[in-house]
Amino acid sequence: MSLKILVTGGAGYIGAHTVRLLLEQGHDVTVVDNLSKGYRHNVPAARLHVLDLADTAALAQLMREKRPQAVIHFAAFIAVGESMREPERYFANNVGGSLSLLTAMVEAGVKHIVFSSTAAVYGNPHANPILETFPIQPVSPYGESKVMVETLLGWFDRIHHLTSVSLRYFNASGADPASRLGEEHEPETHLLPLLLRAVITGSPITIFGGDYDTPDGTCIRDYIHVDDLAQAHILAVEYLLAGGATDQFKRRRRNRPHGNGNDPGGGGGNRQEGSARDRPAPRRRPAKPGGSLRQAPDQPGLAPAIHRPANHRGTRVGVREGACEDGAIEAPEQAAMARENQGH
Repeated sequence: MSLKILVTGGAGYIGAHTVRLLLEQGHDVTVVDNLSKGYRHNVPAARLHVLDLADTAALAQLMREKRPQAVIHFAAFIAVGESMREPERYFANNVGGSLSLLTAMVEAGVKHIVFSSTAAVYGNPHANPILETFPIQPVSPYGESKVMVETLLGWFDRIHHLTSVSLRYFNASGADPASRLGEEHEPETHLLPLLLRAVITGSPITIFGGDYDTPDGTCIRDYIHVDDLAQAHILAVEYLLAGGATDQFKRRRRNRPHGNGNDPGGGGGNRQEGSARDRPAPRRRPAKPGGSLRQAPDQPGLAPAIHRPANHRGTRVGVREGACEDGAIEAPEQAAMARENQGH
């Protein structure tokens, strides 16, 4: 059955992949993006409406015209380190923009929303894997902004009967298998594209932290392929339209039969050996702020690499769920937030 869906932030990385999947599945998609982070070329021109989420009246009018059955909400600033320097921007954009969107939905009579949240809402988790029942205790304005939006969603459900699903995840990675879409962050802060850039250009990447409880001291990150994440958002829409109640979900780790033989979780640190085709990536590793550096010994030819599970599908990659987020390489401020355990 064809659905009418409005996607905010649909010209960005995860948003554009979700729009592509929605269109491939025969749905009618309206994209709202102010193009501050997204790109016009990521979505069909006829689908794109260049609007800012702060423009409540314009959003409400668009929804009255397009009559979407649900909204998928990606539009947000996502850099933890930047949020530590400019918290006002994160609260104004992430919280204020979301409130404007929800207000427009109420005015236009749209009753369902899937919210792209983050596992950063859990702050420094006491155990892994993270469960939805863990305490909500963010340690950055970025994480706090997502908590505040989830709080808004709860009240809008109670008062306006607007149901929602919040998806809490870390470390989206990969690209459209047909190479029509990919990551285009500016500046780029995510590990995998930076590793590939380092291989191509010879310019070193910076990995913060050398005192994690891993074989080489670098932290272990978990990844979810962007197509899988996009499909999860679509399934959440279908859940709500089928009468599902407001809820929050954290991506769960699945045990996979792969790894280096010593890691039952099936992954490794940032210097885990990959396939024979892996090329060395230049790197440097300063100490994490607030923590000591236990420098793992350098081994010639052993460099950060993508770990390819034996049973990987297409372009999908899997690394064990661990103790920090992809963006921990962005800047010292963000490295301090690394133990939030990251996947926006």
